Amino acid sequence: MTERSPIKRISIMIREDQYEQLSKAGLNMSAFIRDLIEDHFSEDVITLRVTKKSKALYERVVTNTGAADADIEPFLADVLRKLLDERLSKIKELKSELEK
Repeated sequence: MTERSPIKRISIMIREDQYEQLSKAGLNMSAFIRDLIEDHFSEDVITLRVTKKSKALYERVVTNTGAADADIEPFLADVLRKLLDERLSKIKELKSELEK
């Protein structure tokens, strides 16, 4: 059994609309903030901004298939390689145009 770190109590101020969003979502604000801090300082966590459509797809796939972020990582690595190949191709095209 792992020992829990001592917990410190802090006071924060958030906008009323943010409070309403958290309340409507039924989120425990303390746990939510601890998770965000953990993600921010983690050496193996990334955060991506995506469209609403991509987020909905992500949530649907993860919720309905029991998948976890670790299951997505190999696919993400493939996509990043493809993105790099595409960018390199565009740079080579630009270089060729500039050499004319």
